[in-house]
Amino acid sequence: MFFRKLASRYSLSGLPVIQTARLRIETLVPKDAEGVRALTDDPAITGAVDFLPDPFTLRDAQRLIAGNKAVGDRFLGIRDESGALVGVIGTHLRGDQAVEIGYWIGGAARGRGYGSEAVAGLVALLRRRFPHRLIVAECRPENTASSGLLRKVGFRDTGDEGHRPGRRIFVIEPT
Repeated sequence: MFFRKLASRYSLSGLPVIQTARLRIETLVPKDAEGVRALTDDPAITGAVDFLPDPFTLRDAQRLIAGNKAVGDRFLGIRDESGALVGVIGTHLRGDQAVEIGYWIGGAARGRGYGSEAVAGLVALLRRRFPHRLIVAECRPENTASSGLLRKVGFRDTGDEGHRPGRRIFVIEPT
């Protein structure tokens, strides 16, 4: 039991389900592939998230979900009250000092506050699980919806260039 607890402190495997006021956020599994494909195969998403191909196929969704086997990466499904998949949120360990998050919300669900609710729920979990790590996100400065969401949940714009072209680093300091 001790070693399982220790391993979970240094990995993203075994993340618990996150329940917010309106959302259930849980690790994506193979049966979610078609829903992830349908949600993500949208130029507004594939054009904004640099690692997503356009078009985003079922095989791409399966590969994204298969990446959840890695210790340092986890993609979670964001589900509304009806259980419908409305978004995806990813979290990735970056060395020993940081954990990065990224997210996208499907077209029909945008503008309802699901993104900020999901990010706030994940940040709360990450702050408990990794209290000494920075929580970082990268965002294009012109993406006012996303940068506003990040600020709303407590991130600050560092002004530093991200490792992805045209993006800046936003951060929440360790507790």
